[in-house]
Amino acid sequence: MSTRIGYTLPQISVMVIFGMFVWTFLEYCFHRFLFHIETKSYWGNTFHYLIHGCHHKHPMDGLRLVIPPAEAAILAILFWYPYKLLFTASASPAIFGGGLIGYVMYDVIHYYAHHGQPTKQLAKNLKKYHLNHHFRIQNKGFGITWAFWDRVFGTLPQTKAAEKSR
Repeated sequence: MSTRIGYTLPQISVMVIFGMFVWTFLEYCFHRFLFHIETKSYWGNTFHYLIHGCHHKHPMDGLRLVIPPAEAAILAILFWYPYKLLFTASASPAIFGGGLIGYVMYDVIHYYAHHGQPTKQLAKNLKKYHLNHHFRIQNKGFGITWAFWDRVFGTLPQTKAAEKSR
């Protein structure tokens, strides 16, 4: 649709990249404010456990790392409507598509952070950063694919070396 409206390939590429950037913000917000919500009631605790608590209880269980495809499809449909409201009819498909690419990258990176055997330093750092969230400081380090939003919102966890020097 975006090309039929007259956008060039470079313009569409920028919109897709913007959609991926929007996804990183949504990922951070969901992880921090929904997945780590403080609950006090039985139903609140049950809801939390089902959406994220089971992942923290069993972080190395490969079947509890990503949203099942059918559930992800339903959520994608629900997310499409806010995109249609926030962006123009011609830009929303490209931006939404970028968000979907961001989500798939998030799933792959998250799975790799738990089960991959990285050899490159960037991947090693990402794995260490995420497993640090699971096993050391669960109230910091909410970005899975990117620590940018943790830096912006002050939730970047300190390294062990920085903690020891205090």
